[in-house]
Amino acid sequence: MAQLFEIYPDNPQPRLLKQAAALLQKGAVLAVPTDSSYALVCQIDDKDAVERLRRIRQVDDKHHLTLLCRDLSELSSYARVDNRQYRLLKLATPGPYTFILEASKEVPRRLSHPSRKTIGLRVPDRKGLQMLLELHGGPLLATTLIPAGEIEPLNDASEIRERYERLIDAVIDAGACPFEPTTVIDLTPMDKGDDPTVLRTGRGSLQALGL
Repeated sequence: MAQLFEIYPDNPQPRLLKQAAALLQKGAVLAVPTDSSYALVCQIDDKDAVERLRRIRQVDDKHHLTLLCRDLSELSSYARVDNRQYRLLKLATPGPYTFILEASKEVPRRLSHPSRKTIGLRVPDRKGLQMLLELHGGPLLATTLIPAGEIEPLNDASEIRERYERLIDAVIDAGACPFEPTTVIDLTPMDKGDDPTVLRTGRGSLQALGL
């Protein structure tokens, strides 16, 4: 059965998150709470873990996976960002937004979109997840935990553990997440002077970004 790490949302226990980070280093796939909904995460440079994550989520290589980053400086290491894009990112991070950007050479080719060479990136505003990213020492690859054939993300750690007990390695339980996925915004049109494209309206406010 998948391990369960029960942490306090406002004062996460470092000891438990260190154990979770150690599992990730060994190639584990974890279910973690974010500032929007639960997500599946793994190391970005572990090919087997990435393939497991895709199989569990039942998505192919055309499905945009997301890099969870600690801050904007880390995000800009994995994407090509111009000044106009950077100003928008600064307004939105940390927060419940996912941005589609042109992938930099730092992103393994198998993780970017096969035809567009783009990647999804976000900086989450959730204390336990930020601490996990810090302990891991870099970004994590993530996808929203929506079961195959369903449209709503899972939000209850006990249900996730029960449904995925033989597929994932651990669940971090920090209480319920907001029951809404991120707002997804494609910033690549800005490369040509066009406006960004909203691909999905979710928890992140568009008005706050002037969109």
